[in-house]
Amino acid sequence: MTPHTGNPPCTIPTVSAHSPYFLHRVFKAMGSPCEIKLYARTRSRAEQVAQRIIAEVERLEARYSRYRADSLLSAINRVAATGGRIEVDEETAGLLNYVEACYHESEGLFDVTSGLLREVWRYSSGRIPTAEAIEPLLQRIGWHRLCWQAPVLEFPQPGLELDLGGAVKEYAVDRVVALCWEAGIRHGLVNLGGDIKIIGPQPDGAPWAIGIRHPRQPGAFIKTLYLGQGAMASSGDYERCIEVNGVRYGHVLNPRTGWPVAYLAAVSVVADLCVVAGSASTIAMLKEQAGPGWLQSMQAPHYWFDVTGSLGGNLA
Repeated sequence: MTPHTGNPPCTIPTVSAHSPYFLHRVFKAMGSPCEIKLYARTRSRAEQVAQRIIAEVERLEARYSRYRADSLLSAINRVAATGGRIEVDEETAGLLNYVEACYHESEGLFDVTSGLLREVWRYSSGRIPTAEAIEPLLQRIGWHRLCWQAPVLEFPQPGLELDLGGAVKEYAVDRVVALCWEAGIRHGLVNLGGDIKIIGPQPDGAPWAIGIRHPRQPGAFIKTLYLGQGAMASSGDYERCIEVNGVRYGHVLNPRTGWPVAYLAAVSVVADLCVVAGSASTIAMLKEQAGPGWLQSMQAPHYWFDVTGSLGGNLA
């Protein structure tokens, strides 16, 4: 359920010597529409922090984009394609440690080696792949097929590939919010393609309104949350999908079967860290019927919508 952010009335105050300056900046990064909402003492300070945020997002995109031949991720994947070893820096090691933890927590369902499946799942084609096309790729998928011992990443078997898209955007949200706190910003939010983190409530103490998108009704929202802190991220089958013979095939793919999940249509999770909210929502989707129970056992604030239209969760 991709969130949107909405301002209550009079969000933008009149700027005076005693009133904070409000900045709303929209930009595009990581293939998604993004926005920043900040309150700062002065316009120049708000602009300075906004530029720093955008530069940091662009830095992370340049490092971990699978679409850029000059990215660190592409360098890793060139080694993975032929087999071999590569040493990574501390930041990348932290990301690899996290996705490895998600792999084990999800019992192998959250697997950053499964991006290979996009070779056959081309949603713009309007066609679904055959089982014969999927099967060879499954032999090249599996975190257990590589060796990770920080700082060395080793690929004993050639033909693997990493896709960190399931963690990098959410990590970027957490990074730039930390930068805002370091810069003295105490009120605002960051929204990178629906992955949202609150810097702090609005200056009058009011929370930010975040709408949870309806996965089957374009432009509609099934719930509005009011957050003064924390982060929210979502996963669903509605952004990249195709419908064939009345059946919807989303982009959340089971790495064991190579086929899209088919039980939950969307999941939203609230957590202190956006990267945790994002991975939890994806794992819940991948766990299918067991997803809601898993979220409940994790005591994660969440909301879900299944393919039959049933709703659940514990978000007030």
